[in-house]
Amino acid sequence: MGIIEAILLTVITAATPLVIAAAGELVTERSGVLNLGVEGMMIIGAVCAFAATQATGSPYIGILAGILSGTLFSLLFGFLTLTLVANQVATGLALTILGLGLSGQIGEPYAGQSGIKLPQIVFPVLSDIPVIGRLLFQQDLIFYLSIALIAGIHWFLFRSRAGLKLRSVGDSHTSAHALGINVIRTRYLAVMFGGACAGLAGAQLSLVYTPQWVENMSAGRGWIALALVVFASWRPWRIVAGGYLFGAVSISQLYAQGNGFNVPSQLLSALPYLATIVVLVLISQNRRMTMINTPASLGKPFVPDR
Repeated sequence: MGIIEAILLTVITAATPLVIAAAGELVTERSGVLNLGVEGMMIIGAVCAFAATQATGSPYIGILAGILSGTLFSLLFGFLTLTLVANQVATGLALTILGLGLSGQIGEPYAGQSGIKLPQIVFPVLSDIPVIGRLLFQQDLIFYLSIALIAGIHWFLFRSRAGLKLRSVGDSHTSAHALGINVIRTRYLAVMFGGACAGLAGAQLSLVYTPQWVENMSAGRGWIALALVVFASWRPWRIVAGGYLFGAVSISQLYAQGNGFNVPSQLLSALPYLATIVVLVLISQNRRMTMINTPASLGKPFVPDR
């Protein structure tokens, strides 16, 4: 039971940043904007969270710094794609490259330093329940935020008037504009929310998953988060299932290497990304389901004057 509990705890830690980043991107894409810069926003959030924590000694200020940096980075994306109507795919890729380079520059003084780990929140009595006690009632703040985010996003998208407006913008920005909805403002807010979530996911990497700064520590998780949105068919609660599935795949390769399986380490390290490709191929087979759930205006620019 101790081994199983340890594995499950590691899976939760590995899956949390994927769930948070994918949740933010889901809201962004529901508004009709495709932001491929999630990886860049995550790594910027990670380095800024670590730097702020080292400067202040408070990981909670580090979390705020990660969220703020991700939001500011997303505003750059929004200005280029929503105001200047630049190509969303090219801008997102450029944002990722910029984030990887800028984070390396910012984080250079912090390389090799021991970080301050975000403390766990312990619920008395409940945390003593065998297995599930430590899994659910003895976790860090970001884990609980990830669950609250998913629940909040589900309510917002399918139970609130503002969520209905956002989905209408993603499905048909021309019709939404004709009904008096401010399409550009709605998309700006969605992009900023996605950036804040990516920054929070990055903060989890440098404050919980590996409490230190390592260059390129996001290691492609932003791309997996993008795939998770498609895997979940743009449905919030499916992101949780997909995130923990990919988290389990990521951790399984570490345990396989640790137990000396006679498999090349390079192949084991590639498992999460191979799983991503396989899942996307399987999903693409059901074209009807994909077309029904995909926002119709996804990736399409909108200019009110036209």
